[in-house]
Amino acid sequence: MEMTDLRKYDKPLALIFGFLTLALILALTNQEFLSWAFARHQNLLSWYIRPLFLIPFCYFAYKRSWAGISITIFLLATSMFWFPKPDVVSPETVQFLQMEIDYLTIAWNPAKILITLLVPISLIILGAAFWKRNLLIGLAVIVLIAVAKVTWSVVFGGESGTSIIAPASFGLIICVVLIYFGLRRSRKDKKEKK
Repeated sequence: MEMTDLRKYDKPLALIFGFLTLALILALTNQEFLSWAFARHQNLLSWYIRPLFLIPFCYFAYKRSWAGISITIFLLATSMFWFPKPDVVSPETVQFLQMEIDYLTIAWNPAKILITLLVPISLIILGAAFWKRNLLIGLAVIVLIAVAKVTWSVVFGGESGTSIIAPASFGLIICVVLIYFGLRRSRKDKKEKK
């Protein structure tokens, strides 16, 4: 099967994984499922891999693949519970994740709506930057996403929010380096083929 054959399934696959992501978000409104998911999210491996999903997200935006973007978002959303619940969890991790659960379960108000909308808006801007093949704006958005995540974590989580700094910094460095050199390499290869 050639790439052009796969292209015809791009939008249907994007819709399927879009619905799966919405179903997951709705499932997280169930207290039992939320508790189960966050028990596994205590595993710091999930904290370290989550930022790395920006790499395939940017790649698929660059390749203009709706399915790739949608599948990546679904995998990002599910990655919080890929790993088993750890035997030992630091008090800061427990406190931070409890703050996140509290945030997710409190009543919606205009401030919470605006803050929560920053997530999809930032992903739309990031996707648009790479869709338009603007590496500089794309990398700037990745940096802003990391800074916003750390800022939100510290503002809402206090001292426990600082526990996100290491995973966010690690993810930021890996993403920026791999995306920068990956896209530069891709552009160089394209020029050489011409």
